[in-house]
Amino acid sequence: MTDFPFGFSNRDDDDPRKRGEEPNGPGANNPFGFPIGGGAGGFDPAQLGQMLTSLGQMLSGMGQPGGAASGPVNYDVAKRLARQQLGASVTPVSAGAKKAVADAAHLAELWLDGATTLPAGATRTVAWTANDWIEETLSTWKRLCDPVAEQISGMWTAQLPEEAREFAAPMVGMLGQMGGLAFGSQLGQALGQLAKEVLTSTDIGLPLGPSGTGALLPAAISEFSAGLEQPESEILVFLAAREAAHQRLFAHVPWLRQQVLGAVEDYARGIKMDFSALEQAAQGIDPMSLTDPSKLEEILAQGTFEPQTTPEQKQALERLETLLALIEGWVQVVVADAVGERLPGAGALAETLRRRRATGGPAEQTFATLVGLELRPRKLREAAQLWQRLTTDAGVDARDGVWAHPDLLPDSEDLDSPAGFIDSVIGGGATAFDDPLAQLAETEARERAESDREGGDGPDTPDLGKDNGKS
Repeated sequence: MTDFPFGFSNRDDDDPRKRGEEPNGPGANNPFGFPIGGGAGGFDPAQLGQMLTSLGQMLSGMGQPGGAASGPVNYDVAKRLARQQLGASVTPVSAGAKKAVADAAHLAELWLDGATTLPAGATRTVAWTANDWIEETLSTWKRLCDPVAEQISGMWTAQLPEEAREFAAPMVGMLGQMGGLAFGSQLGQALGQLAKEVLTSTDIGLPLGPSGTGALLPAAISEFSAGLEQPESEILVFLAAREAAHQRLFAHVPWLRQQVLGAVEDYARGIKMDFSALEQAAQGIDPMSLTDPSKLEEILAQGTFEPQTTPEQKQALERLETLLALIEGWVQVVVADAVGERLPGAGALAETLRRRRATGGPAEQTFATLVGLELRPRKLREAAQLWQRLTTDAGVDARDGVWAHPDLLPDSEDLDSPAGFIDSVIGGGATAFDDPLAQLAETEARERAESDREGGDGPDTPDLGKDNGKS
């Protein structure tokens, strides 16, 4: 894991020259991390006053019960900073673009019907602007970011003795709200950049938008299509098929959303701070010398305040990484089957998206910044290969049936060596994955009947785990 969430990072990452930036280049002295000025990736200097006014309003409300600045992350600040990165105005989606999105989604759904047993999951597909994406996805980002921010914020007070906590309560409350501002500014930076790049509501592999709503961003798709050899209309259909495939999976695998978000929460609970390192760093330091900025910089450079990676964290990250890779790999295989012969450039488009991921696209950058996870392209390739082999060897019904229960999904080891998992699916037969509860009831009934005939004790509840020796 090379990035830490909410501004924590290795000290080597803080050297701008190692990130390919000039030491005094754009953003070098900017506390919010994004460049100020005209140029790509920045915003108009005229908006600086508006941003400072907004932050002043948030600061003036600190300490007021129920104020907007309360909570582990200040989402008002996040939303305002994200919108300011997009510029003063965002061009609305034209009527022609809305119709093109609707037509592409309709065609994609028809093609997907023959490539998967999962029915359509989106009740409507809409065209969003970048501002729409920020507004419609913020509630899901709250679920993703709150657990991490709460854990980091709570660590400082958890280490204080009870009497010290009571004495420091006013200061702790103020620091907590300042932390909410800091977290909000970093989230706003990430969302503002991401809103310029995402192509669909599920572009990063998560169901960020409202349930049952598919969404494509025509402006970003037009920019993405520039320079590609395929017509933009074909690219739109291809991306509509990917969006529709994601929607089918999340709509008809009801436990999937909670599994992904639960892995993020488990990761947050595993965050630990090494306070012993803080105590060691403080030994032998003259308190008066801490007024010297160079001395503070020296302490911070030792990595004292970096969160420590725990075994629980690593396990949660592996589960989340594997699950996201399985989602993306399944979508790749299903979309390829649905549009491969109908869109001549589908293979090239899929490769373009894979390279986009491999070079650190919006998904990797956002997860690395906000969650601390890098979704490795190697896992994506292996997941797609597993789903493809499973489709060839066991059929579409058995492949899609694996999503019937989380215990039936392949794990990280299965992605490395898929032969055993595929053999278990083929050996179990397609019907074994249709309804795990029905399979359990049938097995119990059969064993009870055998027990009654033999006059023995009742059987134990059978294990529904994978029959390849893993729990």
